[in-house]
Formats: sequence, structure tokens, C-alpha cells
Amino acid sequence: MTITIDRVDWADEAGTELRRAQRAELDARYGSDDHEPGTPPSEADIAVFLVARDEAGTALGCGGLRLLGEQLAEIKRMFVAPRARGTGVAVAVLRALEAEAGSLGVVELLLETGTAQPDAMRFYEREGYAPIPAFGPYVDEPQSRCYARRLD
Repeated sequence: MTITIDRVDWADEAGTELRRAQRAELDARYGSDDHEPGTPPSEADIAVFLVARDEAGTALGCGGLRLLGEQLAEIKRMFVAPRARGTGVAVAVLRALEAEAGSLGVVELLLETGTAQPDAMRFYEREGYAPIPAFGPYVDEPQSRCYARRLD
């Protein structure tokens, strides 16, 4: 499968649809819609948002970066549609986010996932992200699992 990854506006229709699908999946996994500590990402605080598409232009995955300082950013709304899981889309989106972060001068990426997402935890660990203590709004959140990776 050939995957293209484009930088898009937060309001991009395909990105919005992927984020909606992610929220529905997470609501089902956690049994409620109250599972995100902190401020939800928005157009105002996402520096980069990417959408991955197949050869036909079908949106398959997405991810964004929230800057936390001059050299630090958080991965937000990383998601791959179920039909595209296991095809390399997640790795492609993650590597594109890392490249975008590097171009912004970011040297370390952080992320948060949760206990009901063991597949995400395995993925990030496999891709070189190490577990870290909870940071920011995730401190004292029992369902949160945080990770980091230096880009240099």
C-alpha cells in the first residue's frame, strides 16, 4: 500500500472524521466520554496536524503535535482507522510527526495513552518510546500511561 501523509488544518474534514472515530472508540473502551485529563487539543494549540491517505485518497490515520515549550512537544490524536491497522500507517504517521517535530526544533516528544489501550502502549514501546512518570494534566490519573522519546 502506498501511503501519503499531508499536513492539514485542524478543521480538515478527513481529520475531523478520524478524530470523531477515535473518540467513539475510546468512549467504548473506557465506558464513558470522560477519559481525557487536561485541555482537549484544538486548532489554537495544535502546531501540526497530519492525515495519512491511501492511493485512492481515503483517509486512514492522523496525528498532531502540541508544543509544550521550545524543545518539547506532545503527540495528540494519533489514530489509525481499524481497517488500516497492521499496514504500516501508524509507523508512517509517527515518523512524519517526529520529522515535523524535528523541523520545529523539538528534541523530545511526549505522549499519553491509557490503560484500556494496551495495543497503543505496545506500539509506542516497540517504536522506541520509553515509559515515563505522568506529566502535566496526567499526574495522579490512574488510567494514564505516559511515554517519551528523544529525537536527537
